[in-house]
Amino acid sequence: MLFTSLTMPGWLTAPNPLSRWTATEQIGLLFVTLFGLLLLTSIGSFINGLREQTQAELDDDDAASQARHLRRQRFARELKLVWFGATVFWGAWVSGPLGATLLFGILSFLALREFITLLHTRRGDHRSLILAFFFILPLQYALTGGRHFDLFSVLIPVYSFLAIPVASALAGDPARYLERNAKIQWGIMVCVYGLSHAPALLLLEFPGYLGRGAFLLFFLVAVVAFGQFVQLAASRRLRRRPVARHISREFSMRAWWLGSLGAALMGSALFWITPFDALQAMAMAFIAAGAGSFGGLVMLALKRDAGVRSWGNLSSITGAVGLLDRIAVLCFAAPVFFHSVRWYFKLSL
Repeated sequence: MLFTSLTMPGWLTAPNPLSRWTATEQIGLLFVTLFGLLLLTSIGSFINGLREQTQAELDDDDAASQARHLRRQRFARELKLVWFGATVFWGAWVSGPLGATLLFGILSFLALREFITLLHTRRGDHRSLILAFFFILPLQYALTGGRHFDLFSVLIPVYSFLAIPVASALAGDPARYLERNAKIQWGIMVCVYGLSHAPALLLLEFPGYLGRGAFLLFFLVAVVAFGQFVQLAASRRLRRRPVARHISREFSMRAWWLGSLGAALMGSALFWITPFDALQAMAMAFIAAGAGSFGGLVMLALKRDAGVRSWGNLSSITGAVGLLDRIAVLCFAAPVFFHSVRWYFKLSL
């Protein structure tokens, strides 16, 4: 390996301190730590809310009180989403490979539904949508659960790419034919193909790392989330030089670099829970976070084109709840991370 052939300090190549524990014990510790931190954060948030409420009763500045209230509501909403994500993550591990595949399949179904319902479709698209929801999506996850990674990697980019336009053509509606099919293809690629690589990480088999796939998924989510946090903080503090002003006034390459490098440092700190050494973990985290950040920009461009501020347009009656806004970055990061890991470590199909 390229990285392992380099001369590195001993702390970078030190064995996993938990190597004597079983895989179940190690992952159990991961979830105890994760839920413990979330519980402490929730308690701290509750106490801080009581303190701010008391302060608001004594404060005559209604504008400042309202601003604090809005910040507290926003933080509470984000904390609930983190609890939801952690619970989904735990459920995926507890239910085993089959349960994890089914769970992420349901998330893909809901995300694809949000994507499609907020775009303009016609009656002639019904056959293509039935094919996407009730054939391509379940087949993609069946291949994932069965570890058929050779066909899993090409089902949607190749066979779905051919099948969807055929189904649409058979409907006999040529109006905006290319535009309509492109939208459906994009939805399948992002919501089904991209997200299906998350449970696939649970099923990758590294020599000497069997049964620890949950750590890989946790590593991916942690570094991508941290990279997004650093990028957002950098875009707010640095002088803005947006590269796509009509899509986002906050996205800049300086912020992208800082976010990706921050994720790389986070990855090197978490290398001991992965089959990587520190430099490998740093490189993989940089790749995943960078891809996820560009994916977020792409999804923002799609929202601008669709004329919506968020995929969860609560003012409509589409049933969209904003799930795609929360997992869009992961939908781009997961396939890049999965195939980078499999290629570099030459894992068998």
